[in-house]
Amino acid sequence: MKKYVQITAGRGPVECARVVTVVARNMMKELPTLLSTDNEPHNTQEGCYMSMTLASEEIPESFIREWEGTIQWIATKNQYRPHHKRKNWFVGVHFFDETELPIINESEICYETCRSGGKGGQNVNKVETAVRAIHVPTGTAVKVSDERSQQQNKKLAYERLILQLHRKNQQILIDAQTENWNRHSSLERGNPVKKFYGPL
Repeated sequence: MKKYVQITAGRGPVECARVVTVVARNMMKELPTLLSTDNEPHNTQEGCYMSMTLASEEIPESFIREWEGTIQWIATKNQYRPHHKRKNWFVGVHFFDETELPIINESEICYETCRSGGKGGQNVNKVETAVRAIHVPTGTAVKVSDERSQQQNKKLAYERLILQLHRKNQQILIDAQTENWNRHSSLERGNPVKKFYGPL
């Protein structure tokens, strides 16, 4: 399973976006297996990123402990705003695992038959033509009684269950992306885990 690291400028100015780029380079130099997977460029400045996401099949715990948190860059020179008085710029570093989605395995779906009920005559009320499909690992279930044939209802139940499971998986991805974006938007300044000195 892949592990990811997100470096973010939060809502900081261009200097913070530049620090994101430089910090990413330092991390990739220290851990060469890290590869860039997703970047949000700064609106106007080339080579500056509001956030960068790096990934590797394995990130050592010692590396995570060393880098996770707030990184402070103390600028000895500022090419973007040379006369700006501020010298301290901050970025956030967060590690997270790849989102693991439940596997949809047809062998883990069980079917139950039951009476349909409602309109449709004697066949609907007396014969078990309705079908309930249950995905055992998650407990997700759907019941179908649209057709008079049990076989047709079973086919529909399978299709609707698979669709519902895919929707749940999609929601898991959306929730993970939302959590990542919340991390991107928030940045705690102060108490840095690392400090760098140098020009921007």
